[in-house]
Amino acid sequence: MTKNIPKRRGQKPSGSPTVSDTVRLQKFLAEAGLCSRRGGSALVEEGRVTVDGVVATTGGQRIEPGRSKILVDGRPIKLPQRKRPPAYYVLNKPRGYVTTLSDPEGRKTIADLLHGIRERVVPVGRLDRDSEGLLLLTNDGDLVYRLTHPKFEIEKEYQITVNGVPSENDLIQMREGVEIDGKVTRKATVRVIEERGPVTVLSIVLKEGRKRQARRMCEAVGLDVRRLMRVREGKITLGDMKLGGYRVLKKNEVATLRKETGLDKAPR
Repeated sequence: MTKNIPKRRGQKPSGSPTVSDTVRLQKFLAEAGLCSRRGGSALVEEGRVTVDGVVATTGGQRIEPGRSKILVDGRPIKLPQRKRPPAYYVLNKPRGYVTTLSDPEGRKTIADLLHGIRERVVPVGRLDRDSEGLLLLTNDGDLVYRLTHPKFEIEKEYQITVNGVPSENDLIQMREGVEIDGKVTRKATVRVIEERGPVTVLSIVLKEGRKRQARRMCEAVGLDVRRLMRVREGKITLGDMKLGGYRVLKKNEVATLRKETGLDKAPR
């Protein structure tokens, strides 16, 4: 006769998942190549994600890859069978394109410029339709998260052409912070690059990425923006890239981004 062996206090039943068997839902969505972790949280907040038939309420919910049934907009989501090395690209976005891979309004998107890219990649942050310049693209969800979250303070540099000549007071206001949507922007580096007759070219370096921030900072002090171009993110620069063209990031550039964001010390 087999004796019933009492379970030790705190012992989990056989087959129960442990924390090491699970991942956060937002990370799962990022590793599936749908979005960044931040984007995964947004999908959850919009009520578009279900876990085992129940609408998810937080991106931090832990799920079991391979066992939990995850749907986004009713479509099953699974991790790739074989995890391929992450892909990293930089695009010189022209004006007139929206920073998304599809658009229900039928507008031109950056996907129209990415012919030849086989991997599913997502844009790192945004450039509005009227802006141009450097846009990173990757399927490395951890890097997307760190490049876009303001707590990591990754610099983004913009060259902005405005009508007229800004006063010194205009420049000081933008450096110290202006109010946008009821919240004052962080301190920024703002300087005049060149005065070209009726227009002035400014350099603005930000460590946060609020929506259309560089443009709205200029507008907040009464400057009329004629052209806005992002020329640098972290230590990655636009250089002499052809407008509308893209290229693969070099290994040393990827290593630099990982170092800047602290991922070189994080476990893979």
